[in-house]
Parts: sequence; C-alpha cells; structure tokens
Amino acid sequence: MTSHKSSKNTLTGMIALAAFWLLLACSQSQPEAPEQASASAHAEHDSHSEMLQLSDAELAEFGIEIDTARAGTVRQHRDLTGEIVIDPDRLAHIIPRFPGIVKKVHKKIGDRVSAGDVLAIIESNESLAPYEITSLIDGTIIEMHLTKGEAVNDNSHDIIIADLSYVWADLAVFQKDLEHVQVGQRATISAGESMPPFTGKVSYISPTMSEAKRTATARVIVANPNGHWRPGLFVNAEVVTAAIEVPVAVPKSALERFENRTVVFVKTPDGFRPQPVSIGRENHVAVEIRAGLQPGEIYVAKNGFTLKAELEKGAFGDGHAH
Repeated sequence: MTSHKSSKNTLTGMIALAAFWLLLACSQSQPEAPEQASASAHAEHDSHSEMLQLSDAELAEFGIEIDTARAGTVRQHRDLTGEIVIDPDRLAHIIPRFPGIVKKVHKKIGDRVSAGDVLAIIESNESLAPYEITSLIDGTIIEMHLTKGEAVNDNSHDIIIADLSYVWADLAVFQKDLEHVQVGQRATISAGESMPPFTGKVSYISPTMSEAKRTATARVIVANPNGHWRPGLFVNAEVVTAAIEVPVAVPKSALERFENRTVVFVKTPDGFRPQPVSIGRENHVAVEIRAGLQPGEIYVAKNGFTLKAELEKGAFGDGHAH
C-alpha cells in the first residue's frame, strides 16, 4: 500500500515539473510588448529620418545649388581704411617768371591740360613783352589763383596741376596689423557699390608710426584713367596676408547648424543628408573642411537652410523625408 502511494507522488511531481518548464518556455517566446515594438520601430525610423530626396526640378525651385568638394585656397586678410591722395611726383607748381599784371586767363580749375598749353598771359615791366605761363605737365588744374588784372609776383604758387592718371591709396595700419601687412601683398581697394574695386599691391609701408594716430601707412598705387579715384576719397582695403592651399574648401554658404552641429548637406544615392564636419581656417567667403567631407563628394553649396528647415519639421512636403 505504501509503495503504491509513493509511486503516485513521484508521478505527480514529474507532471508538475514538466508544466513549470513548459510555462517558462512560453513566457520567453512571447512577442515584444507594445512599448518595446514602438521603441524598435522608432529607432529604425530615426536611422532614415535625416535623409531628403529631391528632384532636379525641386532643387531649382528652392534655389539649392550643389557642387563637388575639391581642394581650394583660403585667403586670410586684414581690413584697412584710408584715403586717396595725390602722388607728389605728379604735381606741378607753376609760378610767374616775373612779377606783373594778369592780362588774360585761358584756363580754369578742373580743366585738363597738356604740357606746353598756355594758362595765362602776364604783362611785366621786367620782360620785354607780355609773357605766357604754360603747363609743365599733362594733367588737371586743381588750384588756380589768377584773375584778370591781378598783380602777381615771382614767388607765389598761383597754379597747381596734378597728373591724376595714377593716385595713391594711403591706408592706416594699426600696430596689431603691422606684423601681417607686408610689401608685395595683394590689396583690393573699394569705395562703395557705385565704383568698381581696384586690385593692386602694397608698394610701400612707412618706417615710422604717426604720433597722432599711432598708425603706419601702407600704400597702394591705383590706376585712375577715368578720374574716378578722386584725391580725398575715403576707401576701404582688403589686404591678403596669407593664401593657404587646403585639401577641401567650401563656400561659407555651405555650412549649416543642425542639432547643435556644424554640417554640410551631402548628396548620396538615397538623397541628401546632413554630414557633420570639422572646420579650419576661414575668411568671409570660404572655409577649410578638415574632416567630414572628402574630395569628390557632392554637397549643397548654397541654400542648404531649406533642407535644414524641412528636416527640423520632420518631413519634406509630400513624403520627401525618409
């Protein structure tokens, strides 16, 4: 009787153990909970959510310009200010040979004259006959202090003529810029949007500083065939102090800030994606890319902010974001 009861208990225990293992196996093979499935799907979506697909027509519509990454030159510069002045070697101070009375004046301020042109006629007791005052150079009359009937003497500078075909742009160089600005560097002179800029070279830097302004003078010789660069004109100058060749350079318009990173939008077979980049030397036009963009890659050079705006919204119109 006791043996039969023991066998029955053993069978019951084996059935209970088998049921336990079956229950454990079923619990491990259950599908993901809704929260887990949602998180997995979200992660998969995020891996594709920073990609935009655009046709050529859409690129044109949004004004998006693309280019190919390549080596370039980053020019560093110093911005200076100054004014246009007359080259003193192109000035002529004309005075009467003898004191006398002005009988006739042939020219006036602003007239262009050639060497030998008669400017005025003077009658003098010290000359045998009225004599002519003539121009010594080709140029423009910038000062004239002669009127008919006026008495003149032989030590007054009554007429000044300037050859303005070339003038100087004298630029103020502060102490902090002196070590960077050197003779021979390229300089672009400008005086507002109404005048085309002039590009020349720094031909001279003064060996001393102005006591009043605490600046040195850097000089650029400016060709002035049309007379647009008038003496006294205030000018700005961009002096190129270094020209650095870099493996990859892009226009600054290609850079965007996206998710607290500096990015360039790169074109891939699947569309455009924001590519984080590391930048180096730069100027107001171009910037060196040290990492993140390789030569030959196609990128958005202009109006990438449109792509950024659409990514930040989470979609690009009719399902362009993937």
